[in-house]
Amino acid sequence: MAEKNTNNVVAKYVFLIFFISFSVIRITSAFAQTFSGAGIESYSDAELNKWLQQARVAGMSDDQILQRVKDQGLSKEQIDRFRERISALKVNNSPNPDEPSSGRVVKDTEPINGPAIQVPSKIFGADLFKNGNTSFEPNLRIATPINYILGPDDELNINIYGNSLVNWKLVISPEGNINIPGIGLLNVSGKTIEQATIEIKRRLSAGNYAIGRGTNVQISLGNIRSIKVIVNGQVAKPGTITVPSLATVFNALVAAGGPNDIGSFRNIEVIRNNKIVGRLDIYDFLLKGSQLGNIGLKDQDIIRVPTYRVRVEMSGQVKVPAIFEVLPGENLQDVIRFASGFSDLAYTDKIKVYQISGQERKITDISENDYSNYIPLRGDRYEVDAILERYENRVKIDGAVFRSGYFELSKGLTLTGLITKASGVKEDAYMSRGFITRLKPDNTIESIPFNTKNILDGTDPDILLKREDIVNIPSIFDLHDNYTVMVKGEVRHPGEFSFAENMNVEDLILKAGGFTEGGNAKRLQVARRVSNSDPASLTSPVAEVFTINVDEQLKPGSTNFKLQPYDIVSVYASPGYERQRSVKIGGEVVYPGFYIIEKKNEKISDIVKRAGGLTASADVEGASLKRSNLAILGVDGDKVDATAIEQDRADRINRVKRAYQDSTANPIAPRNDFVGIDLKKILEKPGSKLDLLVENDDEISIPKEQQIVRVDGEVLYPSAVVYSNGNTLKDYIINAGGYSTKALKRGAYVLYPNGTVKGSRRFLFFIIHPSIRPGSVVYVPRKSDKKGLTTQETVGLAASVASLGAVILGIITLSK
Repeated sequence: MAEKNTNNVVAKYVFLIFFISFSVIRITSAFAQTFSGAGIESYSDAELNKWLQQARVAGMSDDQILQRVKDQGLSKEQIDRFRERISALKVNNSPNPDEPSSGRVVKDTEPINGPAIQVPSKIFGADLFKNGNTSFEPNLRIATPINYILGPDDELNINIYGNSLVNWKLVISPEGNINIPGIGLLNVSGKTIEQATIEIKRRLSAGNYAIGRGTNVQISLGNIRSIKVIVNGQVAKPGTITVPSLATVFNALVAAGGPNDIGSFRNIEVIRNNKIVGRLDIYDFLLKGSQLGNIGLKDQDIIRVPTYRVRVEMSGQVKVPAIFEVLPGENLQDVIRFASGFSDLAYTDKIKVYQISGQERKITDISENDYSNYIPLRGDRYEVDAILERYENRVKIDGAVFRSGYFELSKGLTLTGLITKASGVKEDAYMSRGFITRLKPDNTIESIPFNTKNILDGTDPDILLKREDIVNIPSIFDLHDNYTVMVKGEVRHPGEFSFAENMNVEDLILKAGGFTEGGNAKRLQVARRVSNSDPASLTSPVAEVFTINVDEQLKPGSTNFKLQPYDIVSVYASPGYERQRSVKIGGEVVYPGFYIIEKKNEKISDIVKRAGGLTASADVEGASLKRSNLAILGVDGDKVDATAIEQDRADRINRVKRAYQDSTANPIAPRNDFVGIDLKKILEKPGSKLDLLVENDDEISIPKEQQIVRVDGEVLYPSAVVYSNGNTLKDYIINAGGYSTKALKRGAYVLYPNGTVKGSRRFLFFIIHPSIRPGSVVYVPRKSDKKGLTTQETVGLAASVASLGAVILGIITLSK
């Protein structure tokens, strides 16, 4: 008994292992087939989440999932996009409270327990130093400033002209001297250009140069020296920099990258010989274009950028929202000035300010009268709201008035006054009723009806209008459908036309361009809608039909039948009227071309006979009939281009191939316009059942006698094989190299020259292939692709099943 119970337990566990393994394989296979050939953009986040969960159940890691996607033939761009979407889904599904489910990054600039402020993305003035087009490089091609102080490495150009002609370029030595030829050393370091010029002229006069007595001297600055200045403090790139001696503070700041995120833009110090010799406020340049404080630098000057003291933010409806630095003594009105004032849509009566209050924030409203009194505080954030999208004195009128639209709600404006402003009502106004849509104090809407005629006549009391009232005076055309009538059949321009009172049938036919050549004026029918049909009766009429006659010339008064809205007039062709119909025959006939059908019972054999019969090289078994409205054979006069028949044959082959390939993904195959005919039997027994009646636009094609068979599709070497009587389908496939590894052998079929197609069929254990005729095409289709598990997935799946089996066997052992 115990053994039997043990066997039952083992059987249950084996069944459990089989069920789990089968489920895992199904889940993995489902996930593997999901992305087969599909674009990642076509799947929603919900679908991707579902498939990722299935992959997790199957024990697949992220790397295995990506490897599976690669195996499906996706491009590198699609794989990268798939990886990005997986990462995004992980962020959105993360349980971490610091990661919002919406994926939106929460900024620390959002006030707690208050609405989010539009935080400016830049510090005001920072772009000045980040813009690569702004360098503030000094202009070295200007006239020499007379107050320029000379120093070592400066070059002086001394030009003597008049009775003496001399041109010297003298460089100041490290000791501060220049060596004037014939004169000697002269110390000029520390002197201005003006002072040096006076001294040089004095020395030249003492050196036998008749300066001022027929000889003149001009002194200018040549190449200037470079100086080193130190930029420290809160700048992007602090350190010692080399600049031209004509450089200013701006040049040095640009070279140092400008103030950093905590650097001051308004209190930049220039220190020379341990003393502050200048202060630069960059806002003067940004707001007024003033370079006050942008002084020239000297060697070993120190430019110090301290940290800012107070910064505030201004956002919303200002022209330049940004982060601004405020100096002592400045107020909110100055900050508004820094932001270039309010925008056109700004609400200027009040500004919201989010302030720091101890360990939390508070919000305060500042009225316009206090802008110049409010002193900005550390961490203030100002938000300027937009004006409301509503009007305090607006009413609207629309409908059947001459000037619809919005109007001013003046004091005491009534409904009559508004209609007068709108230039009165139109002739098509529905005078019995109008209505006013009014906004109540609680923002709910009420409708106030009125009689337009009585209001304008003074019979009813006038109505005083209120703000945002909307007056509507309907038109009589708004109260019914757009009335139309229709004419069909043998008229030149059949279609739908607007209905007019007292319109008769002749008027409608004239609007439609009159009768066509075959139109019959003696029997017209007018169908009219029925409004009193009995729904309980099966024989109840659904339309009322009238048969009438009209004059062929549509003379007025020929009939007094008046049309009603939605009437449909049908005009028929005259009895016995026939339009010419043609048939095209091409290829191997004596007289190819178009032939007009002479009799209603004209058949294929009649057309061949009228075309002079077949030529000696005609392939009678390959003749085909195309029955459609599209002609594909080219005709030059009465002679049909013989190459067009071969092109037609190739088009048919491609169409059949595409039809089979598309059928694996789309069950709707293209229409085959060809009718398989046996012209040989037709000509042997004209008038038989095989001899079809010809129709308009039929095309009969008789090719030349064929001597080859084409083999295409999944064969090793698609080619044309010489026809041999008695060869089977397999023989021709062997002549084309045999089947490929992906060939669907049982699906092979033959396309005959006359357009018919025959496929292989199965009888018991045998596959019977169709016979082959000259000019046939043998086509071997391809097997459908089946995606299986990769080696890595198979090994992982086997390991999971083995581990599960070991656990279950352990449980069985313990149960014993």
